[in-house]
Amino acid sequence: MIFLISIAVLCCCCLSNGLTDENKPIQTFVIPHSHMDVGWVYTIQESMRAYAANVYTSVTEELSKAKDRRFIAVEQEFFRLWWDTVATDSHKRQVRQLVKEGRLEFIIGGQVMHDEAVTDLDDQILQMTEGHGFLYETFGVRPQFSWHVDPFGASATTPVLFALAGFNGHLISRIDYDLKDTMQKNKNLQFVWRGSPSLKSQQEIFTHTMDQFSYCTPSYLPFSNSSGFYWNGVALFPDPPKDGVYPNMSLPVTKETVHAYAQTMVENIKQRAEWFRTNHVLWPWGCDKQFYNSSVQFNNMDPLMKYINQNSKEFGVTVQYATLSEYFQAMYQSNLTWDVRGSEDFLPYSTEPYQAWTGFYASRNVLKGVARQASSQLHAAETLFTLYRISYPDGPVTKDWALDKLKALRWAVSEVQHHDGITGTESPKVADMYLQHLMQAMMGVKELQSALFLLPHRLDKPSFLSSHYQRKGVDQELEQHIIIYNPLAWNITTIINITVTSLYAAVFDDEGHAVPAQIQRSAQSNVTNDLFIVVELRGLQHRKYLIRFSQTTCSRSPKCSWTYKAKGVLFARRNIKDWRKTGRRLLPVINECYKLMFDQDTNLLHSITYLSQEKTPVMMTQDFWEYHANGDVKEGPISDNYVFSANGSAVRAYKAVEMEIIPGKIVSEIRQYFYREEGDKDYAYSIITRVPECFGSSVRCLRLEQTYSLGPLQLNTEVVLRTSSSLKNNRTLYTDDNGYQMMKRPYRKFTNNTLARNYFPMVRAAYIEDNVSRLVLVSDRAHGVSSQDNGQLEVMLHRRLWNNLAWNLGYNLTLNDSSVVRPTLWMMLGSISATATHQREGIELQHRPVVMVIDQPLNQVRQSFVHEEKPWQEREPRSNSPAQSVVLPPNLHLLSLSIPGWNYCANHDVHLSHLHAGKDLHSEPDYDRVLLRIMHLFEEGEDPELSKPVTINLKEVLQGIGEVKVLEERSLTGTSDITHLQRWKWKTVDKLETNEKTCWRCGNDAFTVTISPKEIRTFFVHFSSKNI
Repeated sequence: MIFLISIAVLCCCCLSNGLTDENKPIQTFVIPHSHMDVGWVYTIQESMRAYAANVYTSVTEELSKAKDRRFIAVEQEFFRLWWDTVATDSHKRQVRQLVKEGRLEFIIGGQVMHDEAVTDLDDQILQMTEGHGFLYETFGVRPQFSWHVDPFGASATTPVLFALAGFNGHLISRIDYDLKDTMQKNKNLQFVWRGSPSLKSQQEIFTHTMDQFSYCTPSYLPFSNSSGFYWNGVALFPDPPKDGVYPNMSLPVTKETVHAYAQTMVENIKQRAEWFRTNHVLWPWGCDKQFYNSSVQFNNMDPLMKYINQNSKEFGVTVQYATLSEYFQAMYQSNLTWDVRGSEDFLPYSTEPYQAWTGFYASRNVLKGVARQASSQLHAAETLFTLYRISYPDGPVTKDWALDKLKALRWAVSEVQHHDGITGTESPKVADMYLQHLMQAMMGVKELQSALFLLPHRLDKPSFLSSHYQRKGVDQELEQHIIIYNPLAWNITTIINITVTSLYAAVFDDEGHAVPAQIQRSAQSNVTNDLFIVVELRGLQHRKYLIRFSQTTCSRSPKCSWTYKAKGVLFARRNIKDWRKTGRRLLPVINECYKLMFDQDTNLLHSITYLSQEKTPVMMTQDFWEYHANGDVKEGPISDNYVFSANGSAVRAYKAVEMEIIPGKIVSEIRQYFYREEGDKDYAYSIITRVPECFGSSVRCLRLEQTYSLGPLQLNTEVVLRTSSSLKNNRTLYTDDNGYQMMKRPYRKFTNNTLARNYFPMVRAAYIEDNVSRLVLVSDRAHGVSSQDNGQLEVMLHRRLWNNLAWNLGYNLTLNDSSVVRPTLWMMLGSISATATHQREGIELQHRPVVMVIDQPLNQVRQSFVHEEKPWQEREPRSNSPAQSVVLPPNLHLLSLSIPGWNYCANHDVHLSHLHAGKDLHSEPDYDRVLLRIMHLFEEGEDPELSKPVTINLKEVLQGIGEVKVLEERSLTGTSDITHLQRWKWKTVDKLETNEKTCWRCGNDAFTVTISPKEIRTFFVHFSSKNI
């Protein structure tokens, strides 16, 4: 996607003959490309039909006609769809030859060009791994350069991940308009970026920033009203024209027009050359939806470039078709010394004084939430399938069927990471497409999870459903079985919530012991109840529980005391107009960590005291405010899918508040309902706060879980949760970059639009702090966040907008989102040391235990999931006991444990020989290779203990799964052997030596590794044949 930006009349600011100080002509690298959004305005299917399939068909055919032609392919989803459903055998042979010759080059190589502001680390890695696996298995190529030209701002996490994947160069474009102007003038558009303050030069990468013309060829021609250098015109939907004549096709290059074209192109090249340090100019030839008719494109550009080269002395310019790697190679060989950029990112992003692209941080809250839920479900299913395959390689769950389910969800989660996907900046029909793909794939994986849970053992032995839980004479409708799985490699004690209809229940674990529980009326329904259960789970462990319901009060059995029936106290509605004297009647809600005080005069939170500190209360309120947006472009700046432009300061979004407090023994719940008008029957917003009680030392009482309800909103409103405290943070905020690292966000003042330009993306966490305390919020989805006043932390949760901008109306991008959203935040307050585990809290929120309710007989389960070639009873499992737990130290996180299925040899030379021999590597997936990723959560110096490097023996860590026989360290996406990975080293002004790795393997043991702060280590693991 691109906005058309008005550009000043081109001027030639360089020497009249276009020569550099060395008297050399400007060397221009013309890079043909097509920016193909995986979504945005049109669905995937519509784009494939209208133009995307034709891009790869015609490019393949045209490149094969002339050796000097080039093309770069970026997003893999369209290419893979073309490869699997459209390309002929002849096309495939041509593509393989073009790739081998380096004339068709895959750039980035991920499924999509992912957004950088609101995507999570897990999902960025996933979509890259999916694309890279396909490319390496199919062609033996490993992308080395990025082309991140359209994400709305640039994260400091992205260059770190690209470096870990083996990239040698990074390319970005969308940064603040005023910053880009300064960088152009100072020739600072290129630099070496060290995105991680802990990894420093270890994962630095050379970065090229596109100039003001971005990734598109200038569309202005002084001698024509047509669209510049786009001779194939503009793509037509829904079908290509039968006669091949598209709208707005540029004038052909002829003897009469070639000189005018050449002058326009050369002037633009020279203007760009003034902004860079070398005489090498990257000239992107293409834009959105281009090259669907590559024949007319190349047949016009060929003679134009020939004419310029024939007159290079006159023009001072030479031109050549190039891939991105050829341009970066020229930059590398220039041997210049480059400035260094530290871990600062380029967020937020503005295109004009009143166009701060900070609205999309909160656009389409439902889509953002479903995308994260799908990612979490995928992570859990990947680990489950891996454990199952190792323990029961010939089990009743067919491996091909299982992998197909996982692949479908990998595809859907990867797809929505597109920079017009999870951002919420797409049209409604495309948002519906993403949701449909996600929900369908999630249903398939839920089916897989059911099979893996219910059929891990021999079917001729009793299932847990027929174990000591079930007694003769017990009505099965009065019992419910649940399985709870911990997808994390940490031991946890937590509280899970089950919705039930009975008012009386007792809960038992898999050993028949009674489990602490609490039951109460649900907040969302008068006919259901919430059953809270305390569960203890080791890393990657699942347990089975039985819920036994009763129609009457259970009073005689001693086990009745394990389930507490909680009742609420309702407080009268309080109107804002009556808030004259407040703070006189305070109600305490206390656990071992906090004393929360609620004001009966307002029904709002009044203060929180952290009991392990100096016990000084932090004054704190939480409520909803709304920004009103302008919808008429004639009246001033507007808000839309992308842009946040408030029509003034926020105002209260309510006039009255009700409150209900439900004291409990497992959890105490505070329900606050906010009414738009005093007399409204239905509330507009709500906050449900759950204050957990402590059980031993395991449950984190520091975690206050809050769930909100908002919507449908009134039109042209943007609603925020505002937490106002007595912390003296000087409006300085900290937010995470993609869940990887925290960024300091000082409040900045601008000539225009200060409010919107001080909004930042919050993917997993944000906090404010002073010298004594820190207030942390961790989130289950991305939001916009800001600190607009001292002690204030506001989170934009929902937006509903309409405007009359013709561009938005034409593409249906006005964001008239009438949905009801229910996001969750966990809040923590305490000392800086006490809240240092906020990254772990964010991960635990993202990967909460999987709860599966069993509501069908086992024989139906067997019929649904068992795909047997011979009776299961004839096959003995190779492991007589289920997988044991996997537990990592508290500062290490199991980022991935999966069976990718890609069938390529880990030895690069051998893999290439297989490809050259014509072997079909897609015929049989590799089920024996396990992909393992482990991440160090802490920054260098962040915590006295948790920031230390950690040495672990992976054979010992994984012994609960099986016996590790082979451990290979790989690049981030798994396609390169780390010992053979040699990235380019760039000269920098600080002369800091690049140390790719201080210690890949520490100690004499081949399975012992030391993981330093912020490292992400990737391995292929092979288990003993007795396991697999």
